[in-house]
Amino acid sequence: MTRVYVTGMGVVSSLGFGRKAYWQALLEGRSGVSPVTLFDTAQIGRNMAGEVKGFRARDFLTAAEARRAGRCSAFAVAAARMAIEDAQIPAERVAGERTSVVLGTTMGEANVLGELQKAWIHQGAEAVDTAKIPRYGTTLLPIHVARAFGARGIVQTLPAACAAGNYAIGFAADQIRAGRAEVAITGAVEIIEKLEFAGFARLGAMSPDRCQPFDKHRKGLILGEGASMLVLESEASVVRRGATPLAEVGGYGLACDAHHITRPHPEGAGSIAAMRQAITSSGLTPEDVDHINAHGTATPNNDSVEALVIRKVFQDRRVPVTSIKGMIGHCMGASSAMEAVACVMTIQDGVVPPTMHYETPDPECDLELVANEKRAMPVDIVLNNALAFGGYDAVVCFARPGRLPRGAGMAA
Repeated sequence: MTRVYVTGMGVVSSLGFGRKAYWQALLEGRSGVSPVTLFDTAQIGRNMAGEVKGFRARDFLTAAEARRAGRCSAFAVAAARMAIEDAQIPAERVAGERTSVVLGTTMGEANVLGELQKAWIHQGAEAVDTAKIPRYGTTLLPIHVARAFGARGIVQTLPAACAAGNYAIGFAADQIRAGRAEVAITGAVEIIEKLEFAGFARLGAMSPDRCQPFDKHRKGLILGEGASMLVLESEASVVRRGATPLAEVGGYGLACDAHHITRPHPEGAGSIAAMRQAITSSGLTPEDVDHINAHGTATPNNDSVEALVIRKVFQDRRVPVTSIKGMIGHCMGASSAMEAVACVMTIQDGVVPPTMHYETPDPECDLELVANEKRAMPVDIVLNNALAFGGYDAVVCFARPGRLPRGAGMAA
């Protein structure tokens, strides 16, 4: 079994572009949440989000790429280009049949579909801009990335709700372990779109002002957007080019609550299974885990159930927990990929980012929360939780290179 390493990361976020700027903002506890400017929110009743501002596609994409790409695809290509540059991997090693592209998303270029529908309804079919049609479709997201870098291996989109990022990372690592690829560009992307924004507001799931994970008075989530891409490489590829890996991808766990379309299982059935699978398939025990990057959406049910799950998996052991959604919002399908960068950087720097806006402890969320201030501590093993609508549960383990036993990542 080959080891799978993270060698580069790229980020487009409301906190900035590139992993270094993004990571520095997280450690400082900065907020990327601001009033929405992408569309009119007057009739929605909510107007705050982690919107990416100041992004210009031509800063990261060629003129041809920018013409083909919608906002979502442009985010993905930009983050992938940053990740490849960060990995310092030669272009010829990315191009070819041994490089896969695996991306997660929830709605993809949903804004393009909205524009097409609006034109059709108000002006008739002849008013539909046919140039926009090839921009729509979640299946096209990894195609834009593959074309940009000449990757001709496995191309896959995983629309696994708000666990899509972890699903994509796990699937991409599997392709390398199975010998189907040597390099994978993987992660997830999401944009804020009016229908999605209004839908969450109508569900009563959105806070009017800020996201307070695990706080007793949490009022709901704040939507965010962005893209996060990781370059994964086989052990042989890393050795061959003398690269220095940032982290190793360990095992991962997938499960389904099979309970409710929006509410998690009250006993956390699927979430417990996913966390235990991630630990066991990494060749570890709960005692080995140093830190948990929680899903932590700041919705009442999700946070209390996730806290219950963590206590059941780790029993009396209080593992430091954080949620970064108070700073970037809930980036839907991209959320766990955005958080994967934080997991890897936590291992790199030995610093856990804070859970911001935490004010009042909740007895139902009795955790060792890293609240409002970063915490310096040695970290070798991190779990990245994604516990999504519909009961999509996905947990990925990241580790310091060399810390996991060989064979980590095999099915538990």
